[in-house]
Amino acid sequence: MTDARGPQPEAYAGKAEYASGALPSERQPAQQQGKPYHPPQAYQAPPEGTVRRQRTGARTTPRTRKARLRIAKADPWSVMKVSFLLSIALGICTVVAAAVLWMVMDAMGVFSTVGGTIAEATGSNESNGFDLQSFLSLPRVLLFTSIIAVIDVVLATALATLGAFIYNLSAGFVGGVELTLAEDE
Repeated sequence: MTDARGPQPEAYAGKAEYASGALPSERQPAQQQGKPYHPPQAYQAPPEGTVRRQRTGARTTPRTRKARLRIAKADPWSVMKVSFLLSIALGICTVVAAAVLWMVMDAMGVFSTVGGTIAEATGSNESNGFDLQSFLSLPRVLLFTSIIAVIDVVLATALATLGAFIYNLSAGFVGGVELTLAEDE
């Protein structure tokens, strides 16, 4: 049978690691084959028998790591998406709060009391006077609050996106806002 690998150099013929076909990263030098691997150390270990003394000016409290970051650019598209979602959440909270507030005020009798006070003040006790309860009915209050919430969503989204553009322009001149972040332990 002939060797298809071709002629092999004499220097590698006697070494078992090269004859076994080990890859270069798997090969170990001859002096370390039976010894455990020790990674290189940045600092030498102190000689045996030496005692390490603590420095007199050393701090005993742990150091807090700090990082200085700079907000150089705000992406207007992401600012628009986030402000849109936050504005919708704020609008929903506004409508729910108005409904709860109206129900509490109606249960306390505020509308009937204020309506009676208005009727007495204007001197119109007959039925064609101003009726506060019909004017401030729940559907009317919720419709008005919903219109205000929709306008708020549009305006807040537009203003936040415009604010991102203005921030990017000013950050181009002055470098942006710098933050210092500290790690809690």
